[in-house]
Amino acid sequence: MFKKNCTFVIVNIIYNDMAVKMIETGDNVLISPDLTGLANWMDGIVIEVENNTFNGIVIAAETKDKDVFFGRKDLFKITNNKETCLQ
Repeated sequence: MFKKNCTFVIVNIIYNDMAVKMIETGDNVLISPDLTGLANWMDGIVIEVENNTFNGIVIAAETKDKDVFFGRKDLFKITNNKETCLQ
């Protein structure tokens, strides 16, 4: 009985963690220096989210300079909500 309750709690925590950190197209993100080759994290906007069979969630993000970087979800950090277009 203890193992069932313990398993349920772990699954519940993982589910809640996934729901909070879901990245969507249009989100502002920071791009890891591992992808950019720079010393600091770089700002970008998510242009594509792919559920890759071999690598899991793969994110493609575009910078203000129109450079596109893509990689695993853990190489990106969400900074705030989607950018609003006022045109």
